[in-house]
Amino acid sequence: MTLPFSPQDFKVELREEHELLRQSVRELCESRVRPYVEKGEREMAIPPEVRGELARAGIYGMNVPREYGGQEADLLSQAITIEEISRVWPSLSTHVFGYWLFNVPMVRFASERLRSEHLPEVASGRAVVAFANTEPSGGSDVAGMRTTARKVGSHYVINGRKTFVTNGGIADRLLVTARTSQGERRWMGISMFLASREHGFKVEGRIETSGVRASNTAQLLFEDVRVPEGNLVGEEGNGFKQTMLAFDYSRVSVAAQGVGLAQAALEASLSYSSQREAFGQPVASFQMVQERLADAMAEVAAARLLTYFAASLLDRGNLQDGVVAASMAKFYATEVAERAASRAIEVHGGTGSPRRWRGC
Repeated sequence: MTLPFSPQDFKVELREEHELLRQSVRELCESRVRPYVEKGEREMAIPPEVRGELARAGIYGMNVPREYGGQEADLLSQAITIEEISRVWPSLSTHVFGYWLFNVPMVRFASERLRSEHLPEVASGRAVVAFANTEPSGGSDVAGMRTTARKVGSHYVINGRKTFVTNGGIADRLLVTARTSQGERRWMGISMFLASREHGFKVEGRIETSGVRASNTAQLLFEDVRVPEGNLVGEEGNGFKQTMLAFDYSRVSVAAQGVGLAQAALEASLSYSSQREAFGQPVASFQMVQERLADAMAEVAAARLLTYFAASLLDRGNLQDGVVAASMAKFYATEVAERAASRAIEVHGGTGSPRRWRGC
């Protein structure tokens, strides 16, 4: 690794199929998704009509192998898809990568029985899924897991709470992490399970977030939830590593979400500043406004390139450098999104202050 990547690593190959995908997703979002954004944010829910459109487009199963009904798309295609969805409705992209976070461990570690039974349901959109890992006491500190899973006969009995679970309020099945033993190190002894609604986990409450309100974020209670031993995903005690791998790939999606949100803010700023006139001329002709627009344009382009670079590294199997690049992309793109949105509010002046549903 050189500062921090080798020169030969700097390669992003956008093929015609990637641009065709971008056009397809953009058209879908503009024509079939945008009309529902205001209502969805107000009601804190993704309408079934929108979920149906995503299912028909195969978006839920983009990272699922074809043999299970998925698209088996590369990570760059996934990033482009999330970017375009986020440009119109960030809540919807959060909803989508809640699925993809579930899919990664299922594809890589679940038994053939679990894969063949559940992945086709996920890829088709018939199932709503989630990944329950974060806890009230530890945030993203997976090694500090307090939820437990105790082996009793042919079942595991799970007890604990999970919070900030995307899709948690509507999921009919999910992956849940729990401690099955105490290891020599904090991260040891954590396992992963597939739990369905009929196993008895409960929604304690919806979490009303300030943004992405329609992502159906919830807190879940596991109280003597009995899960069959066959629903263990991967090996017992390997849950920490499985979770970290899923997070490594999900960082590209989070970065792409930042890029899409920033792109939307930039487009809104460009459109408004070219139409709004002050002192007899468009406000886009003022140097202060031009500075805001130029900064946003440069940062959005840089964030997009870094995100695509991270996706390309992981697609090429360079996990070591890809994880570093994905972390950098997530950090930078989310900061760019915040700055682009703030600049957009400044450019819009007084009209940027009232609360209006712009997809966030």
